[in-house]
Amino acid sequence: MENIVTPRFYDAIEQAFPTLPIKYNVGWREVTSLGAGSEIGMLAEPPNDLALAQLLQFCHQNAIPLFTLGAGTDTIGSDAPYNGVVIRLCQNDFIRIRPGRRHITVGAGVRLSDLVTIAARRGFGGIAPLNAIPGTVGGVLRMNAGAHGVSIGQFVEELCGYDSAGNPWSAYGREIEWGYRCSSIPYDVIITGAILSLPEVCKHEEQLRIQEELRDRRQREPRGRSAGCMFKNISSDEPAGRLIDQCGLKKYCCGGASVSERHANYIINDRCASEDDIVRLMSQIRTEVARKTGLYLVPEVCFINYDSVQKIKAACPSPKIAVLKGGADNEREISLQSGAAVAAALRNAGYDVDEIDIEECQLNQRIMDAEVVFPVLHGGFGENGEIQRLLEQSGKKFVGCPANVCAIIIDKIASKELMLKSGVPTPDWAVVTPDNPQFPKKLSLPVMVKVPQEGSTLGIFRVDTLEQWEETLQQAFKYDSRLLVEKCIIGTEITVGIIEDKPLPIIEIVPPNGFYDYDAKYTHTGGETRYLCPPETVSPELQQLATKLAMTFYRAASCRDILRVDFIIDHENNIYVLEGNTMPGFTASSLVPKAAHQAGISMEALCATLVQAAKRR
Repeated sequence: MENIVTPRFYDAIEQAFPTLPIKYNVGWREVTSLGAGSEIGMLAEPPNDLALAQLLQFCHQNAIPLFTLGAGTDTIGSDAPYNGVVIRLCQNDFIRIRPGRRHITVGAGVRLSDLVTIAARRGFGGIAPLNAIPGTVGGVLRMNAGAHGVSIGQFVEELCGYDSAGNPWSAYGREIEWGYRCSSIPYDVIITGAILSLPEVCKHEEQLRIQEELRDRRQREPRGRSAGCMFKNISSDEPAGRLIDQCGLKKYCCGGASVSERHANYIINDRCASEDDIVRLMSQIRTEVARKTGLYLVPEVCFINYDSVQKIKAACPSPKIAVLKGGADNEREISLQSGAAVAAALRNAGYDVDEIDIEECQLNQRIMDAEVVFPVLHGGFGENGEIQRLLEQSGKKFVGCPANVCAIIIDKIASKELMLKSGVPTPDWAVVTPDNPQFPKKLSLPVMVKVPQEGSTLGIFRVDTLEQWEETLQQAFKYDSRLLVEKCIIGTEITVGIIEDKPLPIIEIVPPNGFYDYDAKYTHTGGETRYLCPPETVSPELQQLATKLAMTFYRAASCRDILRVDFIIDHENNIYVLEGNTMPGFTASSLVPKAAHQAGISMEALCATLVQAAKRR
């Protein structure tokens, strides 16, 4: 049988299911909130599970495409005839709610607002923030709909349904991965019902919450025919509506569709908009937002014609980014965390991300296939210029400083020499080697002994007495044959991040034990480090000076894209640069993301900015 809609196609369905409720030539305007598209050739409404399973089996055996329609609140119809069967679960058990003592069983065709209201009447709550979300339970579960930090997936005990071949399917809620506006429910599964576990609440208070949510929603949402939010939010810090608004796209029109003046993530069907109008308008929005912000919006609505989604994405293709993480040195674990955070942020921002754990300094085919490489590697070959040199030789664009700059910045001794040359103040220092291990005459105790090419405060030792000197050298020489010995300055530590030649807000670091070591940075067994932004004990004049010195060092070293410069201020308000870092941490506790957030730059925007800087080269 050909995979097209023909009279024979209709006849086959009618003969196989003589009692199946079927509607013909139903306009998309009748069954979707946006109303775009022409007509549904065949709309089947199975009355129960058995009828649904039999229809699915028949369509599977005869290669007839299927599309499941809920309330149609986030669905975009097709201008062309749909060559298959549209199924709607809108009868009998599919639209029933059965409250129990501790759980609620709900059919997939139940409207979410009805579920919230009836649950509240029975003393079940927790889902009031979801009340104003349009749609039926089946679609809401698949997309893990949510609002105000609450999502439906949090409450799912069990799910049931059928796969596209008509086979029964079920899963416990804990077996499903519930993400932002997505879930791991298999694509070919049609949800028929769910069991939800909701907390007991005061009925009156829950009903008040529901009414309040409805009022808020009515104030926010525009009037007119729409499908709700058209694009997924990049993150809570980067809502799609605000990005579209900032790009000046409110009231932007295409055919019969226009961007709402009230909420920019809504498209209004003003004048019998077609599917093509919606696709062209969404394509232009995605392109303009990407051009101005480096963020790639992804459709949240569901197109019956999957090619439409691909057209929107193809109008402004997402760059493919290879995020390198791991490495093979002492900072591997931190790099794995940083790399995962960067990859997640870029995926949120709409990029095509290949997350690669590398343990050797070499380029593989996955790296070569990427448009831009983001080496989130701390220390070792990832930060000393070795991987950067390979990328330069291969002609690959990458985030961060050139190879020769990385080699200077990671080397604390070479950095000291550059500071002296450029007039950047730094604590007095000397170099010791196994051949010349004597305590430097020009220094006095206490001192810091530092391994030149280690980061994350690894390979740093404080020496308070001459008795400690020899023992410390024995430990430190295990890392390197040249060691930096630096005057120990007691005072306030601050840091200045720089992104694309622009300084970020200064962070004052207050470790629990007075020393910003590995534990104070990452593990916190000795207590939590406080990060003060803006600083509490550093004067505006010193902050201004620190920013100036950071930019001086950045430019003297010919840095690009990103650098973090660490300072210490003694009790007499003398300020010293300790070191720079060409690929600082990107973990939840890392300094540059914290400073960027204080400046109003989200993690997604921060990572996208760095990628776009590399992409332009």
